[in-house]
Amino acid sequence: MTSQKKPIVGFIGTGVMGKSMAGHIQNAGYPLNVYTRTQEKALDLIAAGAFWKETVAELARESDIIITMIGYPKDVEEVYFGEEGLLNNAKEGSYLVDMTTSKPLLAQKIAEAAAKKGIHAVDAPVSGGDIGAKNATLAIMAGGVPEAFDYLRPIFETMGTNLMLHGPAGSGQHAKMCNQITNASNMMGVCEAIVYAKAAGLNPAQMIETVSSGAANSWALQNLGPRMLKGDYAPGFYVKHFIKDMTIALESAVEMGIQLPSLTLALDLYKQLAEMGEEDSGTQALIKYLER
Repeated sequence: MTSQKKPIVGFIGTGVMGKSMAGHIQNAGYPLNVYTRTQEKALDLIAAGAFWKETVAELARESDIIITMIGYPKDVEEVYFGEEGLLNNAKEGSYLVDMTTSKPLLAQKIAEAAAKKGIHAVDAPVSGGDIGAKNATLAIMAGGVPEAFDYLRPIFETMGTNLMLHGPAGSGQHAKMCNQITNASNMMGVCEAIVYAKAAGLNPAQMIETVSSGAANSWALQNLGPRMLKGDYAPGFYVKHFIKDMTIALESAVEMGIQLPSLTLALDLYKQLAEMGEEDSGTQALIKYLER
């Protein structure tokens, strides 16, 4: 992006994380088109100068770079492959960037279809939750060709601080699966440590402070541990979306012929948590399952 004229960015999906991510792009001076199923979620961006588009197709036709941050693989399929979707309406030479955590094979399918139309496609899921999105400190894991990643780097830099191209299409999603596999076991450990500290009569806040300075430190311990102590289960990342991610990881593991026993256990616990009515809570709500 060496030209002084910045490309027009279209952003689809302004939820818990997407709204902050789109805002950073807007604040960096990029013209911003937005579309989301619930327009109210985009009102702040529109008030700040973003242009509302009535359909995915309209946004695609009027944007140079299109970023999607939506819910489930089925939503990605619809937004990309539907008759009014991105692949049928994006301009030749434009860039499609799916930042949704989705299936690696779907990312490859999108890239193959895009290439046939002269469109660049990159899968770039993120990690860091609502805090990382708000603070523009997300880790961005990309899959695609190096030239496309380099072109998009200035956009990624508005949202994150750890940017990595992991390989061809689908590699970003595989890297995100590694992230979620680690998160799953870690969340179980953080919750169990807090439950144990309470049972042992320790001050759990002091325990977190001490453990955070040693080898067991983690993002979840530092950021979600205190939320658990406050009874704050607001979603930085939804339980239902974590279940989706873990399911994708296990399906991918089966395809590769490997076993992930810790992830299997974590998925089972989170499914039981969702059955308790916590699917729209943040992932830190797992402690409620252990303390029930």
